[in-house]
Amino acid sequence: MNIFINQSKLSNQTRTILIGGSSHAGKSTLAQSLAAKLGWNYRSTDKLARHPGRPWIQDNKKFIPQHVVEHYQNLSPEELFVDVISHYEKNVLPQVEDIVCSEECLIIEGSALYPGLVRNLVRENEVKAIWLTGSEQLFRTRIYKESNFDNVGENEKYLIEKFLQRTLLYNQRMMELVRNLGFIYIDVESISNTDELSTKCMEMILKN
Repeated sequence: MNIFINQSKLSNQTRTILIGGSSHAGKSTLAQSLAAKLGWNYRSTDKLARHPGRPWIQDNKKFIPQHVVEHYQNLSPEELFVDVISHYEKNVLPQVEDIVCSEECLIIEGSALYPGLVRNLVRENEVKAIWLTGSEQLFRTRIYKESNFDNVGENEKYLIEKFLQRTLLYNQRMMELVRNLGFIYIDVESISNTDELSTKCMEMILKN
């Protein structure tokens, strides 16, 4: 499928595309690729509201913030999941709804686009959505690599493992809802590169 040939067809049917999935599923890579090819605007829900982030040392920082350490130390994976979904619902979803209502030719990506929270948006005629998923091993490999897991201390490894377990729980619950609600999704492990992922995403959106 030629993504440019179908651009006008997409524009006639759709003004917003939501791309959801758990951390490290490849949402931002897909969203930025699609936005560049379509000439659409790109937004990430990560920029809309603060929440304890990834519990490892980020670029240009020398330590993990104490509130992030305490967040992952004190909560179980289930509690971490409930907490982040509550954050999305209270602090992010209202902003997403406002953006969708006011902007066109827009691609929004983020874990905050949890299917149970955005299902009413997706049922609007001009809003399409797709979710990305993968295996436990895929998320483990990607998270270990980004966090430099093999080269950090035991305390840091404990925090990273908590983040990983929350990620896996999110992906499991997300996919249960995606299937129950009849939404579309892509297993990213079935795709070899970003261009192929973009094309597959377009094909599925145009069919639904």
